[in-house]
Amino acid sequence: MSSDQAQEKENELEDNESAENHLATVKELWVYLWPAGRTDLKIRVVLAMAFLVMAKVIGVYVPFLFAGAVDALTGETETTGTMIAVAVPVGLIFGYGTARVLTQAFGEIRDAIFVRVGQNALRNIALNTFRHLHLLSLRFHLERRTGGLSRVIERATRGIDFLLRFMLFNIIPTIIEIGMISTIFWVKFGFLYAFITFVCLSSYIYFTIAVTEWRLKYRREMNKQDTKANGRAIDSLINFETVKYFTSEHHEAARYDKSMRNYAKAAERSQISLTLLNVGQGFIISGGLVAVLLMGANGVAEGRFTIGEFVLINSLLIQIYIPLNFLGFVYREIKQALVDMEKMFMLIAKNPEIKDKDDAEDLKITDGEIEFNDVCFQYNEDRQILNNVSFTVKGGTTTAVVGSSGAGKSTISRILFRFYDISSGSVKIDGQDIRDIRQKTLRQEIGVVPQDTVLFNDTIKYNISYGRHDATDEEVFEAAKLAKIHDFILRLPDGYDTEVGERGLKLSGGEKQRVAIARTILKNPAILLLDEATSALDSQTERDIQESLEKISEQRTAIVIAHRLSTIINVNEILVLDNGEIAERGNHTELLEKQGLYYQMWQKQQQLDEAQRRLIELEKNDENACIIEA
Repeated sequence: MSSDQAQEKENELEDNESAENHLATVKELWVYLWPAGRTDLKIRVVLAMAFLVMAKVIGVYVPFLFAGAVDALTGETETTGTMIAVAVPVGLIFGYGTARVLTQAFGEIRDAIFVRVGQNALRNIALNTFRHLHLLSLRFHLERRTGGLSRVIERATRGIDFLLRFMLFNIIPTIIEIGMISTIFWVKFGFLYAFITFVCLSSYIYFTIAVTEWRLKYRREMNKQDTKANGRAIDSLINFETVKYFTSEHHEAARYDKSMRNYAKAAERSQISLTLLNVGQGFIISGGLVAVLLMGANGVAEGRFTIGEFVLINSLLIQIYIPLNFLGFVYREIKQALVDMEKMFMLIAKNPEIKDKDDAEDLKITDGEIEFNDVCFQYNEDRQILNNVSFTVKGGTTTAVVGSSGAGKSTISRILFRFYDISSGSVKIDGQDIRDIRQKTLRQEIGVVPQDTVLFNDTIKYNISYGRHDATDEEVFEAAKLAKIHDFILRLPDGYDTEVGERGLKLSGGEKQRVAIARTILKNPAILLLDEATSALDSQTERDIQESLEKISEQRTAIVIAHRLSTIINVNEILVLDNGEIAERGNHTELLEKQGLYYQMWQKQQQLDEAQRRLIELEKNDENACIIEA
């Protein structure tokens, strides 16, 4: 099977699955349009439907007024007296104009009444999606593509708006109008007129749907390439510095252009197929219109119909064909909207990996003791990360976790914060299993300073106060002082109102890390998780920050994930991880005396530090020599 055939089969399966899920998607949307406990919105829905029906009834009656005016002007209507002969067509013409105004006015009133319902539905759907995304696990967010995800939400929101406007106020009114006009043809002109009109309309609808289904593959390809191009563009811009480091601007532009080229090809094919659709629709409309008008003209010639009735036939047909002109577009967009909505509702329906139990209780901190009992964990089934890890961190003490890259150090902090649930064993805080307590109360008591700090694209003050949203300015300043960043901020032109840029890129790595430390200090948690908290700092600042961290850790339980062993020599206990197991444990002095893994790591770092000191001295000597020569 070729790749194109495989893709077509995949698309066919997608269409079948989507067809089964469209009804479920509409039901999901109806919950938002008919919200429980919102009587005011339900009344608006009923009123909007009432005005919709009134607008269509008056709209169908408009051609009758015009036909009556034609008959009056051509002498088909029997009138006595000059005044009446003039008044009848004038009255009908005024009635015709009034009816047209009322049709439009009722339509506008309908929209004005319904807008609050529609906007409320859009707001609640968007809000629920946003909240649900924050409920999903870290695993989901590590695997997602931000550009593609934002596109799914954007398309779905736009699709809901389209569906509300066109499904409710275009498709349903058109169906009502078709039924009314077909009945009028049958009653007033006979079965043959109604039959031809019905066949013409049925042929038009069938042709439109069939061609639109055929065209969907081009639309699908357009969306695919659009999502791919958008994802690549956002990914490239997020990694702006990396692109510059490797002078890959041309490469990134070529990748983006490839997706846009494919999008352009699909768009061209879509436009050509649209031309075929429009021509076919025009042929069917004209064929049906000519057939019925010929019959009507024959009826006028035989004296069975008046000129006004001939005009009425034409007006009714034109009136029903005008909304049908958009049927292909509306059908395609509604189907695409349903698919896009389905993807977002599937996202909302995606179960969070980490969930609170029904009987989950709030965390109650007494001493802040942390206990890992025979903890096993793996991100994937084929790779064990932690294997029967057991240790206890007494309340108010500090424990450091060290080891080679990939040993599972950061995994311990993620498990404690409950980004992931363990495979077996237990993790307890003051005797309470963290799986039995509410995530919110657990995370409120834990302050994290991550190794890779990401800031919001806002001011420095906002990013620090994120630790506690109700903090006063004085508390923010005090936290910044403890993090050794207050003086730096004051030297900036805009001070605490300085914008940090996307992900905090306007600040250096050390400055970002100090902001992260400040907001954690402001949070004032009972438990601290420091994941390489000073890795991006220079030696002097590191020593200053270390003093501050030791000070704020005095009354708290702390776990320090460390790479630089010199920063943890004063902690109460050090755990040495190796291949997911605790290979050694003890304080700094005890571990050095064992001359095991920790001793080897210490020796290597001492050698690296010594080499770095010598390099710095050589550079200083070279600078001094250059100054003397000068």
